[in-house]
Amino acid sequence: MALPVEEWRLCAARRWAALEPALRERLAAASLHDTLRLGCGLLRPEAEAAALRRLCRRARAGKEPAAARFYREEGNRLFGRRHYGPAVRLYSQAASHELPGSPEVSVCFANRSAALFHLGRFEVCLEDIARAESHGYPDRLLPKVLLRKAECLLCLGRLQDAADALSVVENKIAVDRIMTSPTHQTLLKKLSQLKIKIHEKESCPEPAREACGDIQKKSEIWEENDSVSGASSSLSLNFDTERGRHLVASQDILPGQSLLKEEAFVSVLCPGESLLLQDSSETAWDTRVTNADLYCHRCLRQLLASVPCCGCSYAKYCSQNCADMAWEQYHRTECSLGALLLTLGVFCHVALRTVLLAGFAEVSRLVEWSHHDDKDLHNPEARCKPPSEAPDTRAGTRGIPGCNDNGQYQSSYRAVFNLLPHAEKHSPEHKFLCMLSVVAICKELQEAGLEAAVLNRESSEKWSKPKTHEKTSGELSPELKIMAEAMLRHVLQLQCNAQAITVMQESGSGDGAVVNKKPVRLATAFFPVLSLLNHSCCPNISVSFSGTAATVRASQPIPSGQEIFHCYGKWQDAARHLERSIEIVEMHHGPSSVEMGHELFKLAQILFNGFAVSEALSTIERAEEILSVHFGPQSIQIQELQEMKTCLLALPRSILQRT
Repeated sequence: MALPVEEWRLCAARRWAALEPALRERLAAASLHDTLRLGCGLLRPEAEAAALRRLCRRARAGKEPAAARFYREEGNRLFGRRHYGPAVRLYSQAASHELPGSPEVSVCFANRSAALFHLGRFEVCLEDIARAESHGYPDRLLPKVLLRKAECLLCLGRLQDAADALSVVENKIAVDRIMTSPTHQTLLKKLSQLKIKIHEKESCPEPAREACGDIQKKSEIWEENDSVSGASSSLSLNFDTERGRHLVASQDILPGQSLLKEEAFVSVLCPGESLLLQDSSETAWDTRVTNADLYCHRCLRQLLASVPCCGCSYAKYCSQNCADMAWEQYHRTECSLGALLLTLGVFCHVALRTVLLAGFAEVSRLVEWSHHDDKDLHNPEARCKPPSEAPDTRAGTRGIPGCNDNGQYQSSYRAVFNLLPHAEKHSPEHKFLCMLSVVAICKELQEAGLEAAVLNRESSEKWSKPKTHEKTSGELSPELKIMAEAMLRHVLQLQCNAQAITVMQESGSGDGAVVNKKPVRLATAFFPVLSLLNHSCCPNISVSFSGTAATVRASQPIPSGQEIFHCYGKWQDAARHLERSIEIVEMHHGPSSVEMGHELFKLAQILFNGFAVSEALSTIERAEEILSVHFGPQSIQIQELQEMKTCLLALPRSILQRT
């Protein structure tokens, strides 16, 4: 979910309503800096903070050995039925819940390697065997795993490596000298068979593949823009008071031509529903597969055999390298906050990760710059410029908000910081919710002793206040107030500047002859350059994603001088078709049927993506009324409808009128 869970939103709304009217008026008119100054102490330990802790207990993100046993046994059950793919997922879940250093985690990797072998994923199987060995797999069970290793190497054509692995097995068996059990007799037979296979392959090597050096993959002609990082030279960055920053074609552009290639400055995987807010009394664990199980939490590559985080059960990675990089960049701070971040939603998580990636020095510098122009509430574009940048009348991009001193707009934290938060246009209630949420995160960081990591410092001795004083007073340190202010800015920015990274995902069981696929929101990200594109219901580009990278291509001829527009697609045509379909469904099934509810849910999604606010809100209300009767108020569809409604109501009025 992008926004905090409903219970926390209601808690924040009650706190807002209980404030003195004068304080509400001051908060409504306050700048981001003053909002934090006035509201930092409004998160009461015995009320809001306590309620948030209770909610966090319903989001499972910690290590649970009992859960590990459950998932491992379920994996064994499916393995026995030869359902190797699902077994791999369950063994991965089991490994993520095992405590670091426990011998059981090696068993998870060994079991998973067996399932991977049956799937023909020999390279990944070898990686899991290595993990099992490094985590202390029981010595008495090693021969079986080492034979599997030799068999994988043989299948991969690595004959010498396979022979070496067999020698290790032979030596191991000779040292143990226990060959009486049926299991060991089976191993000896397997060993003999593998030696014969290796000999046969060495005697009759496979013919060498023909070289294909003459066939070169035709690379796309690409000339990068001097002023905008990742953009084609066929684009130029412009600025005016009506459209703000925007990209314009500086020459005629052909359909299919690449216009922009950008890596996300920050991205956060959208969690699955099963991870969010289970009832605290439940003891059974969910075996449903979610995005959190299917994709690397750092690079968003599709997972087969995940590498778990050593500190939490939530974060999973495609490789040890990704796990190490995530730990160094941000996860060492986020790890213990997993339940809190799941409760407060993806926007808060993106905001925290953004400031962690930027580093305190850069965050502090830009926050200080923003204070010089807070008085100019009527010119938000000007507020973003540092004081050293006087209005520049020279030609080019120098002086455009977000550009560096050389007039270059880069995919950097400076560009992210200069995306418009529209702080003065958000509803006071929504701004208060966001403020309370980021303060809760910063207080948790302080109480958990993570401030030094957040500020990129080696020890807490350099903190501006003694730790004991901070804990007793409940007051955030000046440094964490700076981080909280930047985070509040980013949460508000995401309402209009968040980019959904989407993938095509199979829906249903996949057992049918026809595979049904649909676009699924995989992650939420900041793309500073991509955010330069203004919205239009008639876009002239398309966006595709590969991991955390976005590629923008022209979808039609774009003449020189025309602005580059981005949209979710031809939503108006889709909405009209659905409306006609709804009329037929109503005649056949009735106005309160479940079929009617499903069609209205689809229409609500299309209208929401097209920013058709009034139509979307009325459709959401109709869909809620029908689906809540059939599935109850806690169903996934109802929760998604409520989240769409909250997002629409939180949008600035001026943005809604413009779109």
